[in-house]
Amino acid sequence: MIPWGLTLRFLMQLAIGLWLLSPLLLVLVLMLLGYLAGKEEGWTRFDSFYWAFVTATTVGYGDFRPTKKKSRIIAVLIALLGLLTTGIIIALGVFAATRALKGT
Repeated sequence: MIPWGLTLRFLMQLAIGLWLLSPLLLVLVLMLLGYLAGKEEGWTRFDSFYWAFVTATTVGYGDFRPTKKKSRIIAVLIALLGLLTTGIIIALGVFAATRALKGT
């Protein structure tokens, strides 16, 4: 017989752990996408990661910009994932503040 209560608790804890880990995973995906775009454009690794960070945070200084179609598509993905990552980090901050104020 399968202990369903234990199984459900495990799945809930696993989901919470994955949710808390998701900003880190998204940042790694952003850096990988930045590397791919930089490789396509012929930028250095540092310039690629810098550009990915600036694009993901929607700052967009304009000192680097993709000129090839593939890189532009990657730029859109980086911007969308950057917004998602920022939203998750803000949600975690609000959750932590709410828990701290409740005293639990």
